[in-house]
Amino acid sequence: MNVLWYMCAPDGHYPWKPEGSRTVDYGYYKQLAQAYDHLGYTGALFATGAHDVWVLASAMMAATERLKLLCAVHPGVVAPTLLAKMAATLQEFSEGRTLLNIVSGDAKMMGAYGLTMSHDERYEMADEYLTIYNRLMKGESVTQDGRYFPTVGAKLALPVSGDTAPPLWFGGSSDKAIDVAAKHVETYLSWGETPEQMKEKVEKVRAKAAEYGRELTYGVRLYVIVRRTDEEAWAAAADMYDQMDAASIAGNQKFVGGTDSIGQRRMSAMHGGIKPDNLRDLEVAPNIWAGIGLVRPGPGSAIVGSPDTVIRTLEEYRKAGIDTFILSGMPLLEEAYRFGELVLPKLDVSREDPKPARKQFTWNTLFDRDLDAKVKQNA
Repeated sequence: MNVLWYMCAPDGHYPWKPEGSRTVDYGYYKQLAQAYDHLGYTGALFATGAHDVWVLASAMMAATERLKLLCAVHPGVVAPTLLAKMAATLQEFSEGRTLLNIVSGDAKMMGAYGLTMSHDERYEMADEYLTIYNRLMKGESVTQDGRYFPTVGAKLALPVSGDTAPPLWFGGSSDKAIDVAAKHVETYLSWGETPEQMKEKVEKVRAKAAEYGRELTYGVRLYVIVRRTDEEAWAAAADMYDQMDAASIAGNQKFVGGTDSIGQRRMSAMHGGIKPDNLRDLEVAPNIWAGIGLVRPGPGSAIVGSPDTVIRTLEEYRKAGIDTFILSGMPLLEEAYRFGELVLPKLDVSREDPKPARKQFTWNTLFDRDLDAKVKQNA
């Protein structure tokens, strides 16, 4: 299985409000990247945020050794030929650690970049975009009279092939999105719906991919609130819940309200923008809590529980067909260590070029002396 951690601002114990958010800069990102690399996560999701994904991933590439770099890409913001050049370059320099997460976004987000298209048209554009991109990454010369990207004689100077191209990941819940994913990508992603909902979605995407003679792998984006016991984990969730003030909830609902993103609508339906008195009223499935979605756009559900509970819940997703998990906690650094120490060693995680096992030291194993060795007494 693949287990990635999140790499994007904001961060902090309560990052939905200024006093709960910490400074996120180059130095902090470097801390995060090296921690993920050290702990043995498969990779990190460099998501859309305040910092440019390509600059950030390139910088963190040099600070890590085996961490895969999953970079968010919005089709149409740059030409497909330029994206192919950027991806091939990062793939070469990272020695094969690059992954691309194709994100169509919604009308509010993409309008800021000059893409004032309807929901369905964004996916029609993405279809054409990825068709050109995939041909270029196979080393082909591309000339076509496209509706969105008329292209003449495009061919990458860098050596590329289908075997070396960065794998494409993709998220989207509408029928249009699923069709694009089925045609073009290797991994289909979804925000954190319940295992039952994910099973239905995986079956739907799998059937569509079969129409194109293709097979995909599947992933989910979730938060994790893990503590040594279930009671401690729910207490940590309650602490977060207590900090979710009316202004922060209203601000988030204003941001996500009226969206044309089907995925966001499905996330919002888990809580309805309403904060009940009892946080467990937002437990939408066993150990799945939707409370974070009150103050955070996008993926807002969390697995809550002890290490054993978290592992059982991950297994429920695996039974639904999921083998990739993009996880996070708040704050990112502390929770990466907590999950990395309590849960990650118990999972069969895929990693690049695993290094020799490293020993964990205690005070009585720290020194170059065998304390059990029998000492021969002098006569």
